[in-house]
Amino acid sequence: MNMPAMDAIDEDAIRHLRALAMDAVQAVGNGHPGTAMALAPAAYLLFQRTLRHDPQDPVWLGRDRFVLSAGHSSLTLYSQLLLSGYGLTLDDLRNFRRWESLTPGHPEYRHTAGVETTTGPLGQGVATAVGMAMGQRYQRQLLDPEAPHGDSPFDHHIWVLASDGDLQEGVSGEASSLAGTQELGMLCVIWDDNRISIEGDTALAFTEDVVARYRAYGWAIHQVEMLPDGNIDLMALEVALQAARQEMKQPTFIRLRTTIAWPAPNARNTAKSHGSALGDAEVAATKQVLGLDPGATFAFPGALMAEIRQRLDARIRVERESWERRFRAWADLNSDKAGLLERLQQHSLPDDLTAALPEFALDSQVATRKASGQALNALAGLLPELWGGSADLAESNDTTILGSADFLPNAANTRADTLRYETARVVHYGIREHAMGAIMNGIALEGLTRPFAGTFLVFSDYMRPAVRLAALMNLPVIYVWTHDSIGLGEDGPTHQPIEHLWALRAVPQLAVVRPADANETSAAWLAALHNDGPTALILTRQNVRTLVSLHRAVDGVARGAYVLRDAPQVDVVLLGTGSEVQLALAAADELATLGVGARVVSMPCLEWFDAQSKEYQESVLPRDVTARIAVEAGATLGWWKYVGDSGQVIGIDHFGASASAEELFHNFGVTSEAVVQAALHCLGR
Repeated sequence: MNMPAMDAIDEDAIRHLRALAMDAVQAVGNGHPGTAMALAPAAYLLFQRTLRHDPQDPVWLGRDRFVLSAGHSSLTLYSQLLLSGYGLTLDDLRNFRRWESLTPGHPEYRHTAGVETTTGPLGQGVATAVGMAMGQRYQRQLLDPEAPHGDSPFDHHIWVLASDGDLQEGVSGEASSLAGTQELGMLCVIWDDNRISIEGDTALAFTEDVVARYRAYGWAIHQVEMLPDGNIDLMALEVALQAARQEMKQPTFIRLRTTIAWPAPNARNTAKSHGSALGDAEVAATKQVLGLDPGATFAFPGALMAEIRQRLDARIRVERESWERRFRAWADLNSDKAGLLERLQQHSLPDDLTAALPEFALDSQVATRKASGQALNALAGLLPELWGGSADLAESNDTTILGSADFLPNAANTRADTLRYETARVVHYGIREHAMGAIMNGIALEGLTRPFAGTFLVFSDYMRPAVRLAALMNLPVIYVWTHDSIGLGEDGPTHQPIEHLWALRAVPQLAVVRPADANETSAAWLAALHNDGPTALILTRQNVRTLVSLHRAVDGVARGAYVLRDAPQVDVVLLGTGSEVQLALAAADELATLGVGARVVSMPCLEWFDAQSKEYQESVLPRDVTARIAVEAGATLGWWKYVGDSGQVIGIDHFGASASAEELFHNFGVTSEAVVQAALHCLGR
């Protein structure tokens, strides 16, 4: 699309945007003015002349996505949301970084209209944007696979502003490498190459040829140098952006040279301007350079803002009408898929999911990771929106949707000529756990599909920053974390999770589900799909006995904990998760021979149990039974909340060892005998 040249109106707007960045930080006394000042022209070019977006409908299906990976420069985004008409006001900028404001220190998803993802931890935005681009392609494959490039209503671009810090973080490199392999032509990352960070010149620690690195990843490269005065070359940047819009086969990387804090006479190109208010004198001096009133703060002429919004509205109306025509034509020709789209937009599920779940015979011996794979495949047949893979551990995690093609640019031909393009549901992340987590977030943020992905539980540590963001944004992603304890055996302490369960349970809004058997695992998948936020399925490598019917498991797992076996007179309550529930049952049998009545409670998800009514919690864990034993083959850290001062916990508060699972459970004292002895001790026997 050929745009008219930038004019005096555009230049006046950019001058005022630079001043707003200074004023907002100066008013609160902290923040990051320098990058927002330097990037004001680039952000203006993106929002006012490049992005397809509609401020009157921030969640419009046909919009482009914008990711400010450099989340510390949140004013870069807030200023454009103000200018474009997303509902922010100058008062919101006056309240920047203050209690209950719409302009927090870093952009927050679902908090401020127009913010597509929470950013701040550097590198996450780039990796999340890769997920958005993968999600866009999958949605198009699913709903409109035959349309030529650019003709589908499901074609949209993902634009990213990234900093030096973003590209130093490993997660961005992991994700960018995969993006090149995936040939994500709808993705464009603009690198703000200002060469300044908090500690000074980035050459202190960042000296590689970043452009060569991205070229090696398989990205299309554009380089935009500074003008002689240190300002951004907007004409060259606009050419690069339009080239990115036309690119089909490669993601685009634009190196944009900037001067941090431009045009501040003293603060420009200094580390201080990165993360500190410039000071009243420097702010006034900079406004003089900009030709603005040094004494005016938060100034943006109403007539100027109205003119810019009118221009944007005129552009958006044309683009939206064109999109609506394409969408109506698609819906008329694809009534079945239009119905599917409506369900996906409503985030609803088919009514018959429970009937599709595999049910396992009582007393059968099945590893919960195997049961998970069967449940996944049964549900995938009814849920085309369910897709994913693993970090090169699909066979170990059982995360392959059988009969589906690999999600790759040439997906139609990767396995069999008979497979249709839209069946490409198997993602190969490579050994990139951190990027996998962030990419899942991006897929979920695209809004129509449900991602899952797997690795070993011990490697959830590699994913943790992305998992935390998923929880913070309350995204419906599903983690399949297998090899959940010392039960994995001979791989030894490097692969045996000890502290991981309680470390994950410490993350707010993350549901950690450790099913006791195969039927609880089926039920856990169903509950995860009904969960609005992130769910972690914690699964065994070793076989475990099937203890409960599917019917009981569906209700019990959804409640987080339930009475698996009761006694006529309850003297002691035995709590367990995962493979250790069978130890609690064996201990209850032994205690019965000693005249002790033991209730066995399976607690697959403590978070869901804590959300139940006080009455239900009391029915499972009665207050008057203070003799309580918890058993779990991991750290004992948080179990005291449930067993109280009078209870005991059987667990492992040290690292594991290399030996068979049976030897490890025995030698580390995670046994039914230990549960029996603890129960007797609590009862004073």
